[in-house]
Amino acid sequence: MLKDAIDLSAVRRVLVIKLRHHGDVLLSSPVLSVLKTHAPHAEIDALVYHDTRDMLSGHPALSQLFTIDRNWKKLGLRGQLAAEWQLLAGLKARDYDLVIQLTEHKRGAWLVRMLRPRWAVAPGGNFGKFFARSFSHRYPVIGGNRRHTVEIHLDALRRLGIHPSAGERRLRLVAGKTAQQSVRQKLAAQGVSGAYLLIHPTSRWLFKTWPAARMAALIEQLRVQGETVVLSAAPDPAELAMLADITGRLSRPVASLAGQLSLKELAALIDGARAFIGMDSVPMHIAAAMQTPCVALFGPSGDIEWGPWQVPHRVLTTNLPCRPCGKDGCGGGKRSECLELITEAQVLAAFNSLMAEVGA
Repeated sequence: MLKDAIDLSAVRRVLVIKLRHHGDVLLSSPVLSVLKTHAPHAEIDALVYHDTRDMLSGHPALSQLFTIDRNWKKLGLRGQLAAEWQLLAGLKARDYDLVIQLTEHKRGAWLVRMLRPRWAVAPGGNFGKFFARSFSHRYPVIGGNRRHTVEIHLDALRRLGIHPSAGERRLRLVAGKTAQQSVRQKLAAQGVSGAYLLIHPTSRWLFKTWPAARMAALIEQLRVQGETVVLSAAPDPAELAMLADITGRLSRPVASLAGQLSLKELAALIDGARAFIGMDSVPMHIAAAMQTPCVALFGPSGDIEWGPWQVPHRVLTTNLPCRPCGKDGCGGGKRSECLELITEAQVLAAFNSLMAEVGA
């Protein structure tokens, strides 16, 4: 028996802190769901970076969503301090009984000391005495591509005596009716009215992407099979340049909403697709959240730690002894051989196998 399990009946308000990138924040969404299931009387808030807020906004378990804008530093010292003080005042007014810190970020330790909850839990590890003494509970982090990130997040709850069932661990992202309507209009403008396959060939980290020539060849083969292909990409200039390289190799144009979508609209676009093909990236995690079957290509990143979560999928990797290395391309050269060795035939076979499995 866990001797220091918390008394959930005494928990009125909870703050979940996840100060990381978009995908990391989305992968923390089951923590909110599990908390609400096991403590339905409690109000559950979250604190994330402002640019990642759409990963959790609208979550049915969420009471309030607080954000930290990384652009506050552009306000000058006085403006930044005013924004920080306003945030702290808002958090203190909530009078939290429990704070769940899902990263080793020292801001979380400072907040716990200022908010003074009855309980606070954070990752284990050697982050210094100040961090260690700020929390009543610490949970071990099993890294090294041995445990999925969702499970690592949920370990924070297990350390408190909350054990989620398999059905409670699904990702949750709410696109919203406005985003859904907007996407339908944009697809119609591209001449897409029926079933489509969404391909998101880019990533914020370009060393995680498949070569443009291979992606173009795959698109051609999919169209031969009768697939209606829609492309998406972030508005980042490097990603749009890669997409232009791909489309420039095609025999005829393909529908593309690259650079035209908000995160909520991207979620709606993925939700409406019969399947998703892409890299280890935020859109792949969104596909899992929307329960859209997906084919994911993994190179330097760990597929056990970051793979598609609780959704029908196929993961493609190469059996090289050095992967997953997590490096910025082989030798830091921006190109990942473990990705380049994956062939179009392998991806096409994986897609067809997945479609046969789900009956699509």
